[in-house]
Amino acid sequence: MDGFLAPDFALAREVLQRGVAAVYLVAFLSTLNQFPALLGERGLLPAPALLDWAQDEPRRLNPTLFRWIRYSDARLRVLCVVGMLIAAALILGLPQLGPSWVPMLAFLALYAGYMSIVSIGQTFYGFGWEMLLLEAGFLAAFLGSAHEPPPTHIIVLFWWLTFRLEFGAGMIKMRGGREWRDLTALTYHHETQPMPGPFSRTAHLLPRWMHKGEAIGNHLAQLLVPWLLFAPILGLWIPDQIPQLIGAAGAVILILSQLWLVATGNFAWLNWATIVMACSAIAIPAKPVEGELPLWWLVVTLAVTALYLWLSWRPALNLVSSNQRMNASFNRWNLGNAYGAFGTVTKKRVEWIIEGTRSEDPMRAEWREYEFKGKPGNERRLPRQFAPYHLRLDWLMWFLPLGRGVESWCQALIVKLLESDPSTLRLLRTDPFAGDPPRWIRVVSYRYRFATREERREHGVIWIRDRRRTVLDPVQLSAPR
Repeated sequence: MDGFLAPDFALAREVLQRGVAAVYLVAFLSTLNQFPALLGERGLLPAPALLDWAQDEPRRLNPTLFRWIRYSDARLRVLCVVGMLIAAALILGLPQLGPSWVPMLAFLALYAGYMSIVSIGQTFYGFGWEMLLLEAGFLAAFLGSAHEPPPTHIIVLFWWLTFRLEFGAGMIKMRGGREWRDLTALTYHHETQPMPGPFSRTAHLLPRWMHKGEAIGNHLAQLLVPWLLFAPILGLWIPDQIPQLIGAAGAVILILSQLWLVATGNFAWLNWATIVMACSAIAIPAKPVEGELPLWWLVVTLAVTALYLWLSWRPALNLVSSNQRMNASFNRWNLGNAYGAFGTVTKKRVEWIIEGTRSEDPMRAEWREYEFKGKPGNERRLPRQFAPYHLRLDWLMWFLPLGRGVESWCQALIVKLLESDPSTLRLLRTDPFAGDPPRWIRVVSYRYRFATREERREHGVIWIRDRRRTVLDPVQLSAPR
């Protein structure tokens, strides 16, 4: 069994187990704070209604505990708290001190708990990093305990997951908008991305030649560097450190590229999860962990590897397909997924601003804006860093101008604001009416762009905006449209 032991990857296992658990902690915290208002019993898209719809046809939904345990906001909160406690224990390394089945059950509990949430999360949980977290949590369950060497075949599956994530993103860009091929994508992206960070404007104002350099660096990091992750496999047969050094070099390049994305944007836990997974290719020479993999554990982990080989043929074909799917799952368990991001880049930033008034006559009213926590609003407000925390409502507000109109969840949001619903208002940064319900609400479209250095000095603003059109005419509860 020695061929399956990789003592040099013991530190990589520590980073994987604790890092994946840390991301789960953030994900459950985000859900605890936002799910009831977005998808709870009185949410914008109530999950109980979805569960009732799927009751007669179970395969309409992916697996969820709430199929057997009736959903309630209280039970959802209990699930989140239990998930956070398990994740915290894994971060501290407590389950890893026991036999291999103890951390396995802990990670599978995180996987099952979060799967139960994602399965009923509808559009608010329709992001690629939800699938990524589920897949990483499932694989982390088979990394073993601190008393045993990490199984190399499970480490390799993490390389394969990282490869699918990065190479898939690179290929979707090459097949996507022309701006990635002519190297102009980053001229726009820092300004038009869903949720800019505090340094996004600085990055946007860099010279154009540097934006082209960013695009070239992105293509190298996503199309070429991921192949280096598999170099340590040669080290199983070649008694040399060079393959491990090549793999580590590839991991470091990926980590640096992800840190640049962390510094210039807010992509929830996508970048941090990628950093954690990239660490799986870093082998640090260390004193070997004593002992061998128990036979039962070797059989279990090899079975998981065989399962992944069987599940991997569709995502592998997807990578080379001219009709490549982005952020797609090929099974109900979210294992062996296809990933990708920003195949095209929007050239202009359009924001829908929700405004309210207490005036009786909306034609002569003084309108006040509702401020969101992350998405741009007030021109003087510097964007904040929220990632790895995920502001789901803010992200979906970014998608609205790209869609076909006021979606059902946005209509429900407007009704909640007209009712001055406390749980909904807590999702926002400010309530211009301090808890009192407005009489009218409207939605106005604005074009946003980052202020130049001269405009910043003269006007003290971060953004320059101009009004485009009224998206939704004034509505009130007595006469909704």
